[in-house]
Amino acid sequence: MSQWDELFIGNSQSFLKAKNMIPRLSASKSTVLISGETGTGKELFARALHYSSERRGKPFVPVNCAALPDHLVENELFGHSKGAFTGALAEKHGLFHEADGGTLFLDEINSLNMVAQSKLLRVLQDQEFRPLGSTKSRAVDVKIVAATNTDLRYLVEAHQFREDLFYRLNVLSVVLPPLRDRREDISDLAKHFVDRSAEEFGKGAVRLSADAMMKLMNYAWPGNVRELQAVIHRAVAMAIGDVLEAADLDLPDHEPAGVAATVVSEGPTEMVIGQCGFQAMKAKMIDEFERTYLSKLLSVHQGNISQAARAARKERRAFQRLLHKHGLDRRIFSAA
Repeated sequence: MSQWDELFIGNSQSFLKAKNMIPRLSASKSTVLISGETGTGKELFARALHYSSERRGKPFVPVNCAALPDHLVENELFGHSKGAFTGALAEKHGLFHEADGGTLFLDEINSLNMVAQSKLLRVLQDQEFRPLGSTKSRAVDVKIVAATNTDLRYLVEAHQFREDLFYRLNVLSVVLPPLRDRREDISDLAKHFVDRSAEEFGKGAVRLSADAMMKLMNYAWPGNVRELQAVIHRAVAMAIGDVLEAADLDLPDHEPAGVAATVVSEGPTEMVIGQCGFQAMKAKMIDEFERTYLSKLLSVHQGNISQAARAARKERRAFQRLLHKHGLDRRIFSAA
């Protein structure tokens, strides 16, 4: 794990819980499902699983399922034999063949259509696949690491994801927390990205001013760590001096330069009032209350949705929709 320490930055409890699972997950041959919002580092986590395992000398093959056209999914994953269809002038190996002996990372697996899900399920069950146009199946030794930015349980209930495939994928699982739930890590992450960007652009030591750091701390980060990295990268690239000020950080819907923001502590969270209008502030406060209430409720009931829903006097599905709205996963709150 030492080679990954510098890439896994943060000391928040939720982040360390996920990070500390890497040795156990990488040692198993079972499939792993990584859940988390866009930009939380799912591919980095998948690479850590592969390169910390006995498969490290074999291929790590990432594929973005959302980028595969429906009519090409089977061909991309399993390949085809010569003459399988018009224009198939030679045999083509698919991604499963390419990843044989190693790890196949299926990112955004929630975007696969039902036909592709069915074919993937067959491979996971039988550990073999059949290329298009071939009459013979081929055995394959591939560890599947899948990632989703949507709660698959919610998609299963909505009949948009196969339940049997979900259970095949969810043998081992980990949830990567969004950046808003690990705000204590923002400072270290920001400094890391500043140093790395300054080195990339051939600049000397660059640092963040106190106001700039406050601006970072008070932002919601819907794009998570990836968004933070992009904001810092752009700021360092455009900076004239060696100190990044708040005005150098290009963030949407933030107070104009020179306007001091008032920070109100609300339990474990912080909100910026500043120049927000009444309706906007009301909406933010309601949203913040819902998230805090749901988090505390799940914590009390150790992630048991049925118990938490009864305590909230909400119908279970309505309660799950609220969790989905706020990006909360019950597994974060389950007993260790």
